Amino acid sequence: MSPQAVLANFRGIRLSGLGVPALLLALLAMMVVPLAPIVLDVLFTFNIALSMVVILAAIYSRRPLDFAVFPIVLLVTTLLRLALNIASTRVVLLEGHTGTDAAGQVIEAFGAFVIGGNYAVGLVVFAILVIINFVVVTKGAGRIAEVSARFTLDAMPGKQMAIDADLNSGLLSQDEARIRRKDVADEADFYGAMDGASKFVRGDAVAGILILFINIIGGLFIGMLQHNLSFETALQNYALLTIGDGLVAQIPSLMLSSAAALMVTRVSSAQDVGGQVIQQLFDNPKTLLIAAGIVGAMGLVPGMPNLAFLTLAALAGGSGFYMLRQQGEAQAAAVEHTPELPTAAPKELSWDDVPSIDPLGLEVGYRLIPLVDTAQNGQLMGRIKGVRKKLSKELGFLVPPVHIRDNLELAPDSYRLSLKGVTVGEGRIHPERELAINPGQVFGELYGEAGVDPVFGLEAVWIDSGQRDQAQTYGYTVVDASTVIATHLSHAIQEHAHELLGHEEVQQLLDRLQERTPKLVEQLEPEKLPPASLVRVLQNLLSEGVPIRDTRTIAETLAEHAARSQDPDVLTAAVRRSLGRLIVQNINDLRSELSVITIDPGLDRLLQDSLQAGGGEGAMLEPGLSERLQWALQEATQKQETSGDPAVLLVPDPLRLMLARFARAGSGGLRVLSYGEVPDEIKVRVIAAVGGDSQAAAALH
Repeated sequence: MSPQAVLANFRGIRLSGLGVPALLLALLAMMVVPLAPIVLDVLFTFNIALSMVVILAAIYSRRPLDFAVFPIVLLVTTLLRLALNIASTRVVLLEGHTGTDAAGQVIEAFGAFVIGGNYAVGLVVFAILVIINFVVVTKGAGRIAEVSARFTLDAMPGKQMAIDADLNSGLLSQDEARIRRKDVADEADFYGAMDGASKFVRGDAVAGILILFINIIGGLFIGMLQHNLSFETALQNYALLTIGDGLVAQIPSLMLSSAAALMVTRVSSAQDVGGQVIQQLFDNPKTLLIAAGIVGAMGLVPGMPNLAFLTLAALAGGSGFYMLRQQGEAQAAAVEHTPELPTAAPKELSWDDVPSIDPLGLEVGYRLIPLVDTAQNGQLMGRIKGVRKKLSKELGFLVPPVHIRDNLELAPDSYRLSLKGVTVGEGRIHPERELAINPGQVFGELYGEAGVDPVFGLEAVWIDSGQRDQAQTYGYTVVDASTVIATHLSHAIQEHAHELLGHEEVQQLLDRLQERTPKLVEQLEPEKLPPASLVRVLQNLLSEGVPIRDTRTIAETLAEHAARSQDPDVLTAAVRRSLGRLIVQNINDLRSELSVITIDPGLDRLLQDSLQAGGGEGAMLEPGLSERLQWALQEATQKQETSGDPAVLLVPDPLRLMLARFARAGSGGLRVLSYGEVPDEIKVRVIAAVGGDSQAAAALH
C-alpha cells in the first residue's frame, strides 16, 4: 500500500469513534492515579454540566428512540461519578487533616456554602437526597422500565402483524414497512436496555451511602491516630469534606435518575415533554378557573397567607379567562370563514342528470363522514390512494378512482363497497375505536364490543385506543377504522380486478407499450387479434391472480400464437406458459423447490376422456363425480395449507383450465398449474395425489 493510501485511510478514521474508549480509559486512570484538587474541581464541574445536558436531552426528545443511546450514556456517567468518588475519597483521606479545602473548591463550596458549614445539616440534606433518589425516583423508574420491557417484547408479534397488514393493504411501501419493523425492534432493545440500566442508578445510590460512612469513619481514625487531631477537629474536617463530596455526587445522580424516569414514563409524540405537559394540562380553561376559585376561597380564610393565595388565584383566573376568550375568537373566526352555499335556480332536466355508473364506489353512513373529510383530519382518503397505488403496481394497470359519497339510507356506522353499481362488500365499524382481530391464537381476552373482521370473517373486538398495546401483547392484530375500510377495499379490488379492466384500460396499456416497442404493437392489429380477444385474455389472467405487468412478454406471446388461434382460452394458456416463472414465484416466493399435488393416472385418463367427449367445451362429468372431485381437492388443499406450504395442483396442460374452475368454485386457496408453466430450474416435489389411494379412487370412480 502506498504512503498516500495509508494517509488517506488514516484521515478517514472518525475521531469521534474514539471518544467512548478514551473516556473509559480515563475513568480507569482516575481510579488508580491520584488527582490534584484543581483536576477534581474541573471533573466535578464537568459531571454536573454533563448531567444537565443529559436531562435536557431527555426532556426535549420527542420519543424514546430519539435518545436511543441513553442507556449507554447512563452507564458512562455512572462510572464517571464512581471514579470521581474514588479519586475524591483518596484525596479526602490523605489530605483531609490540612483543612476543608483539601479536596478542591467544589467540594468545599458544597460542604460550606450549600449546608452552611454544619455537618449535621449536611447529613440530613444528604439523607433526604438519597431517599428521594433511591426510594422515589429510581425505584419507580426501575419498575416502569421492567414492565415496559416486558410488554414491549410481548407486543412485538402483534406490532409486526399490524405492519404486515398495513403493507398488504397498501398503506405502507416496502421501505416504510422496513423502517417501522426496525423501529419496533429498536424500541424493544431500548426498553430492555433501560430495564438493566436503571439498576446502575440504584446501585450508585447504595454506593453513595456506603462511601459516606467509609469516609467519615476512616477519616476519624486517620485524623486522630495518624495526625493527632482532636475528635472535634477531625469530625469537622472529614465530615464536611465527605458530605460535600457526597452532595457533589448525589445531585448529578438525582438529575440522571430523573432523566431515566422521564424516558421510560413518556409516550411518543410530535412534541417534547414540556409541550405535552402544557397542552394536556392547560388545554381546558375550566381547570384553571376552578382552581382559581378554590385557591381564592382559601385565601379569604382568616389566618391564611392571604397575599400569596389571592395573588395566585388572580393569575390562574386571568389565564383561564384569557384562554377561554382565545378559544371563542378562534371558533368565531372559523364560522365567519365558512362559505355559504349558493342557491341554485331550478333548471331543465338533461342527460347530465342521469348518473353514470362508477367503476368503484364507497358509500358511508353519516358517522363515518369524518373519516373521509380531510378538513377533520380524516385519513381514509390518503389510505385509499395508497391502496390504489399499491394495487396498480402489483396488477399492472391503473386502478380507477373510488367515488366516495354519503348515504343516509345506511346505518350511521356502516359502509358499502360497490363495483359498477353492484354491492361487493359492506360492514359496520366504530370510527372512534380500533379493531383487534384474532388471527387464531391469542393469549388473553379484551374488554370491548365483539365484532367480526369484514374482510376475512375472523373474530374481533372493538376496543378503545388505550388498549392497543395490551391487545398487541395478547397477540391480536390491531387496526383503526380507516384501515378496516381500506383493507376491505383492497381485497375487493383484488377479487374483482378482471372486471375493472376494460377496452379503455387495455388501449392505454397498448399506447404505453407502443412508446417502447412500436413494432411489437403493430403485430397486434385488429385484423390479426380482435380487441375483444385481447381484453378477454388479460381478464382471464387477472381472474386467476396473474398480474399483467409484463406487457411485453404478453404481447410477444399473443403475436406469436394469434395466427394459429384466436380462442381467448387457448391464448391465455400460451401466455401463462410464457409467464410461468412469474406465476411460480408469486406462489412459491424464491424457493427452488415446489411442493405440488397431482392427480392419479386413472383419474387423469377419466378427465381427459370426459374433456374430449365435451368437444373441447368442457368436461362432461356426472354431478356425483363432480361433487366428489371437489371434495377431494378441498381435502388436499386443507392438508397442504395446514403444513404451511402453498396448495398447488400440477396437472397436464389440457386439464388445467377445467380444474382451475373447479378450484375457484370449491377450494379458493388451491392454485392450479400445468406442466408447461413450471420453469425448468424449479424442482418439483409431489406430496400427494388426488385419487391415488384406493379409498379416493373408489370415491372418484
